[in-house]
Amino acid sequence: MFDNAINPMIIFFASILTSNMILSNFLGMCSYISISGEYKTASGLGKSVTLVMLVTTLINYAVYHVIIVPFGLEYLQYIVFIMIIAASVQIIEMAMDRYLPDLHVKLGIFLPLITVNCAILGTTLFMVIRDYNLLQSAFFGFGSGLGWWLAISMLAAIREQMAKTKLPRGLAGPGIAFIITGIMAIAFIGFSGIFNIQ
Repeated sequence: MFDNAINPMIIFFASILTSNMILSNFLGMCSYISISGEYKTASGLGKSVTLVMLVTTLINYAVYHVIIVPFGLEYLQYIVFIMIIAASVQIIEMAMDRYLPDLHVKLGIFLPLITVNCAILGTTLFMVIRDYNLLQSAFFGFGSGLGWWLAISMLAAIREQMAKTKLPRGLAGPGIAFIITGIMAIAFIGFSGIFNIQ
């Protein structure tokens, strides 16, 4: 059973380091691998995912505790959570198209795919399963987004540097991305003695 008295700052740092959605839970891998070829684009997607995670976690928390639980609609929670995530992504996409058109073009098809990024739904579901309060949920959503952003930015920076070297054909592209991700995941295990919420 999860300890609901855990400090929100512990949750925040653990969600970035030891319970990272990519490096610990391996959620959101599709866009993580596909967009991580260029640092600027990967960082832009990471910022978008962070914003969506924070916003949807808070909205889903409110909807879950104000509508879903009081009316006994738990069987609809997945559908409701996904609809909230889709609406949030649509609003962010329209804002990005208006104010950041270059990044919008670079992200292309992957921006709408944030809707089905399982890391975002996973953050909401972990919040529900662990019975976080509002403050814990906010710190968890924001930390999970920052952790995802950190992981994709690190991978993109490494892949940009590796693009300057000649790799064996079998390792080019996703192959080397998975190897780098595995090494990063092992490195992040080193933080498990400091922050752990699992």
